[in-house]
Amino acid sequence: MKKLNMVANVALVLAVGFSSTACAATSNMAVKINSDIASVTVKHNGKSVTIKRDQNQKATVIADFAKTSRKCPPFCIQPSTLAPGVETIAEVEVIDYLDRLHNKGDNSILVVDSRTTDWVGKGTIPGSVSIPWTKLNPSKGADPLSMSDIMEGQFGAKQQEGLWNFSNVKTLVLFCNGMWCGQSPNNIKQLLKMGYPAHKIKWYRGGMQNWANLGLTMAK
Repeated sequence: MKKLNMVANVALVLAVGFSSTACAATSNMAVKINSDIASVTVKHNGKSVTIKRDQNQKATVIADFAKTSRKCPPFCIQPSTLAPGVETIAEVEVIDYLDRLHNKGDNSILVVDSRTTDWVGKGTIPGSVSIPWTKLNPSKGADPLSMSDIMEGQFGAKQQEGLWNFSNVKTLVLFCNGMWCGQSPNNIKQLLKMGYPAHKIKWYRGGMQNWANLGLTMAK
């Protein structure tokens, strides 16, 4: 099976719809993200990475996401709505959040890859951070101190007299492998259990399977 060209492209300009300066650089792209957006550049591990679609119109699905069936449980089809107040979003919305975070100075956003590190090593959404679902799950060995470090250091929550204050927490965009994956749903359910505001949680249900199937850039 021919693999998609997922090599991250460096030092390109922002896309039409995100930056007017991109018009000349992206006008020749045959495969855009949508009719207005050709690409968007973000920072990943300190380097500029341009998110765009594979321009090879004969490219096919990569092997990691070619399987149609996985044992359920645990790999069951997730519902379209995960929990009341948690918004389910798609690729264009994810890219918009990344653009706002990396190019418009909106530090109230964090895009989170909830998968285990073995999956992250195969490729992730550029501009995201890795917080495996096991790091927020006590049943998988997550200890209170480490969980507190994530809640305070990365999500912006504060502890006051043993209680969490979520008044200034970040908007989290969480994803995993796709509509059959339970890793980001586990993170989301754990956060809700701890009191994280549902409206501050966005869920990219399609995850890496849809991202890869659309030929969007992946980074390691």
